[in-house]
Amino acid sequence: MTELIINKCRTLLEAYKSGKLGQTKMPEDLNPGFSENEQELRVAYFTLPMALNYQRDSYKLWESALNTYRDIETKKVFDIAKVSQINPEELRNLLIKYKVALQPNKHIDTWQRISKTIFNNFGSFQNMFKQVDYDYLKLKQLIQVKYKKDFPYLSGPKIFNYWCFILKSYAGVNLRNSEFIEIAPDTHVTQCSVILGVINREESEKLSKEEISKRWREVLKDSGINPIDMHPPLWFWSRNGFIFQL
Repeated sequence: MTELIINKCRTLLEAYKSGKLGQTKMPEDLNPGFSENEQELRVAYFTLPMALNYQRDSYKLWESALNTYRDIETKKVFDIAKVSQINPEELRNLLIKYKVALQPNKHIDTWQRISKTIFNNFGSFQNMFKQVDYDYLKLKQLIQVKYKKDFPYLSGPKIFNYWCFILKSYAGVNLRNSEFIEIAPDTHVTQCSVILGVINREESEKLSKEEISKRWREVLKDSGINPIDMHPPLWFWSRNGFIFQL
């Protein structure tokens, strides 16, 4: 059974790479592009909106982030030093202008709290990564344990692992031990998990996100496939209505 699932995963990975899954443009593909000397800004861009990505359309979120970045008035929300000092009311106006923030209190607090946590404790994202030796496992301990309450939503198991995937894939952060990044079981990934037989329908409703991620790691053990590498093909397979037949 496990070998059958692994073979199907390999087929889906190949279908994803060859364009057979349908539309496979990631939400995060909508970004301004960054030069080598804009690394701090680049990481902030792919981090702060991520913390607001809860029960909303990811494509609309990143469209809002791009519009916010391109506007000279609102671009400063990606500067954690400025965000740490700004008045919450002003920050609210900046974040709701292009609808990056949809919740006028909670989203503003989340954005500012994460910015302050990074700036006050490390000075910058780069310093934070240096402190953990660019190691996923150490970063996990830092975000999910030591400073858990100071990274609202971002410290949650689902979004944290997906954020690390985005850091590596889009933000130019080459994390060591990235093979330990867990798959992020959102609705799409969970549906695929049932179809592939990683979990059954009853388990999809009862198991926690961490337990589903653990099941994926167990299934893919020694397969040469890292769990997080399955996220894009599974996400698009489900989102596109399973038009690709296994």
